[in-house]
Amino acid sequence: MELLRRDDLWMGRFTAMASPCEILIETGRRKVAERLYDIARREVIRIETKFSRYRNDNIIHRIHSSRGAPINVDEETAALIDFAQTCHRLSDGRFDITSGVLRRVWHFDGGDQLPSQEAVRSILPLIGWEKLRWNPPTLLLPQGMEIDLGGIGKEYAVDRVAALLSTATDGPYLVNLGGDLFASGPRSGDQPWQVGIDDPRSEERPIRRVALWQGALATSGDAHRFIERNGVRYSHLLNPRTGWPVVGAPRSVTVAAPTGTEAGMLATFAMLRGAGAETFLDAEKVRYWCIR
Repeated sequence: MELLRRDDLWMGRFTAMASPCEILIETGRRKVAERLYDIARREVIRIETKFSRYRNDNIIHRIHSSRGAPINVDEETAALIDFAQTCHRLSDGRFDITSGVLRRVWHFDGGDQLPSQEAVRSILPLIGWEKLRWNPPTLLLPQGMEIDLGGIGKEYAVDRVAALLSTATDGPYLVNLGGDLFASGPRSGDQPWQVGIDDPRSEERPIRRVALWQGALATSGDAHRFIERNGVRYSHLLNPRTGWPVVGAPRSVTVAAPTGTEAGMLATFAMLRGAGAETFLDAEKVRYWCIR
């Protein structure tokens, strides 16, 4: 267990969901910090294990292996699919958990290789929320299609960890899963948590510091997953209708909201709006930071 003392905080670090994760706990007792850190880490790993599309022993694998037959899912999975359905509706179809299958032809590894138009076009028949049948708790996924909950999984994990820690302690804590954050409330002395927003053009220092008193911050952007070819940067955020990256999107969008899922949803929706990201966020009347 990696648990370090930093000033008046205990900081636990681990890696999950392909991201660095941190749990900051304000307490004078190491045993308390160890218990809270263990609760947080176990929950994140549980969610990753249950919903990862890269495993062959979880509910996602069983759905993908259903070969077009109806399959009943558990309550937690049903709740996430319900939320994905809501995201699809609220985004006018821009957010679609069936579009993850495009990873078969897109490889956002920082290189310069683009898929051919034909390759992308061959995947499009496997995309479209309207093609699956969802009557909770029964899902029928046409053969060959997939679902990918990665677009909401990390923010969901942030909220789950926050809920568990809130039942286990009255003290201040901060959850940070790969840059998606939740603060339980002000630190001792009525001080906010100081959070840095990374500059997607340089990881050497944050471009801005934000005082987070309570609630969540989530960021969507192309700092780590992109293709760059002939001076054009292609974001990993794909239009499910065309199969190609969204045009005109900011480099990153960070949104503040009461929960991680709400903040993540709004940040992703803004990116999917492309050049209209700021207009969308202004209309939503949320606090945000947009970097182009």
